[in-house]
Amino acid sequence: MINSMQQWLDAIDFTNLVGGISLAAFIRAALLVIIGFVLARLARLAIMRGFGKALTPQQRLLFRRLVSYTIFLLFLISALRELGFNFGVLLGAAGIVTLAIGFASQTSVSNLISGLFLVMERSVEVGDVIKIGGTTGEVLSIDLLSTKLRTFDNLLVRIPNETMVKSEITNFNRFPIRRVDTMIGVAYNEDLQRVKDTLLHVAESNPLCLNDPSPQIIAQGFGESSVDLQFSVWGTTENYLDLRNSIQQGIKEAFSDGGIEIPFPYRNLYMDESSSPLPVRIVDSGLHTNKID
Repeated sequence: MINSMQQWLDAIDFTNLVGGISLAAFIRAALLVIIGFVLARLARLAIMRGFGKALTPQQRLLFRRLVSYTIFLLFLISALRELGFNFGVLLGAAGIVTLAIGFASQTSVSNLISGLFLVMERSVEVGDVIKIGGTTGEVLSIDLLSTKLRTFDNLLVRIPNETMVKSEITNFNRFPIRRVDTMIGVAYNEDLQRVKDTLLHVAESNPLCLNDPSPQIIAQGFGESSVDLQFSVWGTTENYLDLRNSIQQGIKEAFSDGGIEIPFPYRNLYMDESSSPLPVRIVDSGLHTNKID
């Protein structure tokens, strides 16, 4: 492969690629590049205004890039022709160049194909909040080779499209509503029916909770120091964090007002006759310590 490329480079007469360049030809080429750049930008703006509501953010991004790059590429080729570039010589060696690039860019081709699958499948789109591996963030763009995320601490993370296709992805805002689960432990001497009524009242009092689906209280079992319950409420996806914070604050305040105990872990210490007595120290207000054996 390397020898073939070297023979091709030796065989090409680069003087045939570019003829004599006059000042007028250079000016025409520069104007073509400038006009192509301006028209590409105008096309991007026209797509944003004309198809802003009809297309999804990801579709607008791809369509905008495709149109603008195509327009600019056409004007760039015209500009190179004005400068006298002979594309016939380059196209004759296109097979060798394509083969060399194919061997050198297998990973890039895999990422490109994976990016097309992501766009067609539409499991992830621009603006979605996703979790892939240990990274959680908002999707900024799905490009040809990689997907770019912005984490909640404002960091940019670039993930190859091949990794996106092969990995498990959790999409947090694909659906309009989400469930908030809160794990609660109450003391064994509490009336469970009163606890459930209190929790349901908390949900009814919270304006972010949805009535449909209705709140649920699910028994999780008997813990070491408490009866464990799962309190589940539903809210809109955009209000998820506010609901999660407010529902826990409401539970804490309702339990405090109702005298419902959230117990600490209890530990019982047993000692037999063979155990040594525990020393006891009594500390008075004067910070004098008296030891009692």
